[in-house]
Parts: sequence; C-alpha cells; structure tokens
Amino acid sequence: MFAAVLAKGKKMNNNLKGFAYGIATSATFGLIPLFTLPLMAKGMQFDSILFYRFLFASIALIGIMAVKKESMRIDKRDIPVLILLGFFYTASAMFLFWGYNFMSAGIATTLHFTYPIFVTLVMLVFFREKTSWVTLLAICLAICGVARLSINEGEMKLSALGVFIVLLSAVGYALYITTVNKSRVHNMTGRKLTFYVFIVSTLLFAVKASTNEGIQPIPDAVSVVNLILLAVVPTVISNITLVLAVHNIGGTLTAVLGAMEPVTAVFVGVLVFGEPFTFNLATGILLIIIAVTMIILSKTIQKSLRNLRRTLIR
Repeated sequence: MFAAVLAKGKKMNNNLKGFAYGIATSATFGLIPLFTLPLMAKGMQFDSILFYRFLFASIALIGIMAVKKESMRIDKRDIPVLILLGFFYTASAMFLFWGYNFMSAGIATTLHFTYPIFVTLVMLVFFREKTSWVTLLAICLAICGVARLSINEGEMKLSALGVFIVLLSAVGYALYITTVNKSRVHNMTGRKLTFYVFIVSTLLFAVKASTNEGIQPIPDAVSVVNLILLAVVPTVISNITLVLAVHNIGGTLTAVLGAMEPVTAVFVGVLVFGEPFTFNLATGILLIIIAVTMIILSKTIQKSLRNLRRTLIR
C-alpha cells in the first residue's frame, strides 16, 4: 500500500512538472515579439534577425549537447530530410516575422497558432487520414476566428496580404510537424534534430540576406542582448521544455497548453508595446483557441460522446 501511495505521488509530481514545462514552452514561444520588435524598430530586417537567432540558438544547442555528451552523428540518408525540414522551419519563421509588418504581434501569433488545423488538412489531403464532424466544426470555428480578427463591420481591418502571409507561416510549421512525424528522422533525438534544422535555417537566411543588403551588423549592445534572448528563450528553452512536457504528460496535453502562445503574445503586445485590445480581438483569439483544442482532443471528444450516447440509450 505504501508503494502504491509513493507511485501515485510520483505520478502526480510528474504531471505537475509536465504542466509547468508545457506552460513554459508556450509562454516562452509567445515572447518572440518582446525581443523581435525592438530589433525591427532599430532598422534590422527579419532576414538578419532570423540569421542571428538561429546561429546563436545552434551555438547554444551544440554547447548543451557537448555537456550531455550526445552524439552529433547522423546517417547520410537523413540529410535530404533535414534540409527539407530546415526549409519548412525557415519558411514558417520568415512569414511570421514578415507578418509583423502588417499587423500587431498578438494577432500574428494567434493566426500562426492555427497550424494544427493545417496539420489536419495535410493529413487529410496527402495521407488520406479520416476526418470527423468534430474536425470539420473546428475548422469552421477557426475560419470564423480568423474572420473576426480580420473583419470589422463588413470591412477588412487587416491587410489581406498580411493575413495570407501569416497563415503561410502556419502552413510551413504544419508541414514541418507532418514531415517530422512521417519521415525517417522521427526517432532522432529532439536536440539533434533541432540542431541540424537550425543549422539549415541559419544557412538559408544567410543566403537570402546576401541576395538583398547582406547580413546587417548588430546595431548596439542592447540589440545583442535581444538577439541572444531571442535565440535562447523562445527558441532553445521552448524546444527543451517541449520535449520535457511531452515526456511527462504526453503530446496531447502539451499541445492543448500551447494555447498560452497567442495569449502571451497578446499580453506582451498590449502591456509592452501599447497594442489595442478589442472585443473582436478577444473573440477571434477565443474561437481559434477553441478550434485548435477541438482538433487536438477530437478523438477524446468523439469517444466521450459515444459513451454518453450508450449510457442514455440504456
């Protein structure tokens, strides 16, 4: 009996740690605008910002892996997949940062948070995965949420181009997640996979920057601090806590806790940068969060409803 009590206490402790890690993951990712907008205000282009972000993040990750004595070795057959993943991750980050030029950071992050909807659509179209009425309802709610954020009194209050660009960031991240789950790198350790994806992203942004004005120098010491924090807090720390959260409470609950991402970004925008908080914004965010939660819990919802139906019939 004592052993059972100890086991129950250990499980509860793991759950508490898992919830803490899950909240930390989404909250830290939601802090991206806090470190990015001041850099953009000083004239840095997103190509250069993202180059430094992934370069510093790669350096931090290789340091962590060296301390933990993790192997850096990969199979040469993994290289094409890692390049493809790096391309998808680069596209997602690029379109999100580009979207900051068209709308507030909170709205951009909320639109990016629709990526589970696109994961579902990718699985439906390319992998013939069966869908359900819960999923279809969730997609409708997400569309309503995006419309609520974009349209006010029949007029488009957000740039249609801006909305399209940020939704492309969600598509990029959805393709990244789907490729990880369906490719040969699925069993690669999280830190190793993330490190090589960040290396590819660093190189891609270096190439992209060279086609324009080149990689910009960092303006001042404050910008150096912001870039390091951007690389560490919403990039390295969020990825590490994500792995820990999944380990302790599973992927489903971790994904549900991801609702903190847009909430954090909106709070940062309102409290730090003075962005307006309106009823339409609150409604749009709520609809998108409900839609994403329904997508994540669709199987659980269907199972619960089936059990309820059986109980009522009896």
